[in-house]
Amino acid sequence: MTVYPYQDPARSIAERVDDLAGRMSLAEKIGQLTQYFYMGRDDTPVTEEMIASLPEELRDFARQPARVGAAIDAGRVGSLLFVTDPAMLRRLQERALAGSRWGIPLLFGFDVIHGLRTIFPVPIAAAASWDPEIVAASQRAAAREASAVGIRWTFAPMVDIARDPRWGRMVEGAGEDPCLGAAMAAAQVRGFQGGMSGTGEEAIGPESILAGPKHFAGYGAPAGGRDYEEVELSQSLLHNVYLPPFQAAIDAGAGNIMAAYMELDGVPAAANHHLLSHLLRDELGFDGFVVSDADAVNKLLIQHLVRTPAEAAARAVAAGLDMEMAQLGAAFEHLEDAVAQGLIDAAAIDAAARRVLTAKFRLGLFEQPFGAAPETAQAVLADPSHRRLARQAAERSLVLLKNDGALPLTASARRIAVLGDLAASKRDILGPWTFEKQVEESVSILEGIRARAGAGVTVEYARALATASRVQPSIFDRQEQTPLPTTPEGFDADAEMERAVALAAGADVAIVVVGQNQNMIGEAASTSTLSLPGRQEELIARVTATGTPTIVLVMSGRPLDIRAADDGAAAILQVWYPGTRGGAAVAAALFGDVSPAGRLPFTWPRHVGQVPMHYAHHTTFAPQDADRRYWNEQTGAPLYSFGHGLSYASFEYRDVQVPDRLAIGETGTARVTVTNTSDVDADEVVQLYLHQRYGSSTRPVRELKGFRRVHVPAGQTVTVDFPLGPQQLRYWSAATGTWVQEPTTIDVAVGGSSAVPFTAQFEVTA
Repeated sequence: MTVYPYQDPARSIAERVDDLAGRMSLAEKIGQLTQYFYMGRDDTPVTEEMIASLPEELRDFARQPARVGAAIDAGRVGSLLFVTDPAMLRRLQERALAGSRWGIPLLFGFDVIHGLRTIFPVPIAAAASWDPEIVAASQRAAAREASAVGIRWTFAPMVDIARDPRWGRMVEGAGEDPCLGAAMAAAQVRGFQGGMSGTGEEAIGPESILAGPKHFAGYGAPAGGRDYEEVELSQSLLHNVYLPPFQAAIDAGAGNIMAAYMELDGVPAAANHHLLSHLLRDELGFDGFVVSDADAVNKLLIQHLVRTPAEAAARAVAAGLDMEMAQLGAAFEHLEDAVAQGLIDAAAIDAAARRVLTAKFRLGLFEQPFGAAPETAQAVLADPSHRRLARQAAERSLVLLKNDGALPLTASARRIAVLGDLAASKRDILGPWTFEKQVEESVSILEGIRARAGAGVTVEYARALATASRVQPSIFDRQEQTPLPTTPEGFDADAEMERAVALAAGADVAIVVVGQNQNMIGEAASTSTLSLPGRQEELIARVTATGTPTIVLVMSGRPLDIRAADDGAAAILQVWYPGTRGGAAVAAALFGDVSPAGRLPFTWPRHVGQVPMHYAHHTTFAPQDADRRYWNEQTGAPLYSFGHGLSYASFEYRDVQVPDRLAIGETGTARVTVTNTSDVDADEVVQLYLHQRYGSSTRPVRELKGFRRVHVPAGQTVTVDFPLGPQQLRYWSAATGTWVQEPTTIDVAVGGSSAVPFTAQFEVTA
């Protein structure tokens, strides 16, 4: 048997790619650039008679597995997504190896966003932990589960900055700030890929998966918060706010980037040469491969950029796109025609194919194309350490927004009323973007409270509310393996409300769970309102009016209008969608087993009329009136500031020390001492904010430039240091069109939120 150089694992990846690419035909290279959805079964024949019985809009999807299977057999497919059955994955991989002249394996991808079988807190909740290490550990566990079944690529992390909570996909990201977003982006890449440094020669281990940060770039700033719509961003915002998380992900070793759907400044991202080549490769230094979002190349026709699929394919490849993700027919199937028509040079296709092949060699797919043995895969999916980690991650994400002394619960709380349909929902607690979960395994909030309360405490429950619903159905509901929560038949909304109020009146404490169902957030889940759904606000008002101390738990992936809770509740805990063990984590915080130390990763507006809203705004012409812009409002200030979060402990900050001056390019240190002045051991998130007073451009009133989550035992003091150097002090100036660090005065604030005052300053000198 002939052994070609590319089959020799002792050779460098570059040598193997050169040898293999040199042997491949143009058609074979194009095949490597094509990724298809595979939504059916390969072992269940589908006849034309069966297809004819389906609604017309589903017939093409029913034919799709056979069509893709034929392309696999011909060696014309590079990647598949949405295959999670280990046995089917193995069969498809065997077909690919047999169908390719060169035995090139498929790369299987999937949306491993916040877990596969074990569901961790949604990404916005993970960001609220302000703990990159727990985030990296969570994605490491997710990578173990995915790789065990044969998935070696995730379309995550989403690193889009989101400053408009009407946009549903903010739940997938890290919020509004580039510093926090960059830290979370890097942590997730390290978790998925196993701490890779990012060189194209470095192998990615068998229990790791390729990270695919998305959506490049600016996708988080659509007009009106409406998903998929156009984005207009200044170069200053793009460089200073939206690109830093991508830079951090690339520096952490991300092997893939997903291009966005939308137009940026009038050019769709999938065919935007400025984005994909100039910014991504030349400026940010990315050397991996770029994939489109689903059907984004085909949609170039819908967006009226091109006339034909061949032109769409050519424009995308020429812009720097390497692989097309397609649900049905791929525009890249027309690349041979595009070459023949002179629309694209074959050398561009060769370069794209080499980048895809490099990823496959890095992943070791030529030596190990399959996942683990079925019994091993099941053991990994059921690993109890992953469930323990999920609970810990959830505990660290919880944000205590308000507390008038009602939390933690004390021994006097012998009768607890738990109210609201979301309290008992085992599905909603998992959040969106969970396709392989086991709903029955999740712990609801009600279950968590009952388990923790123990003997001698009576926990009574009233559903109180009908299940809220969307006007426009979710595109993901039909993918659920188990029925979604619904309002019980014969449900009497008024009677159930009265029952809930009566339970609250007779209880020592009432816990009201409000928020949005998981299908009200995520992709295609933009909203025109931040109001609580249905009669939730009425429930809060009625319960607080009983005089029973009321704790409001908010389950959401965006800030909601909770002014009623802020006015009347004794405590408010933001619980997000905390995952498989979310109910146990919430109960631990309620009963004081852990002290909440999550902090908000976004500014919490009072209502939708204030959005978009973010803390790092510019000083403006009239800063003294910043909170009086709306003539009809008593205040235009947010309800809660970015970085806000309370604790069961109390902390004192002292002795903020900074250098008197730093020369440009020099690095100094900001130092602060933090003392836990309470008798409760707890974590504190120490946050560093800077403001540049003058320069070639104006700068925001304050910007997060460093943070550390530290554990401070009761009565103890810790010292926290932050670097002050070019990384913290430079910015992209529209006045010069470059990154600059300038002679100026820098104001310094260190504390527990973005509301902390400035207490120090230093000079930057030439």
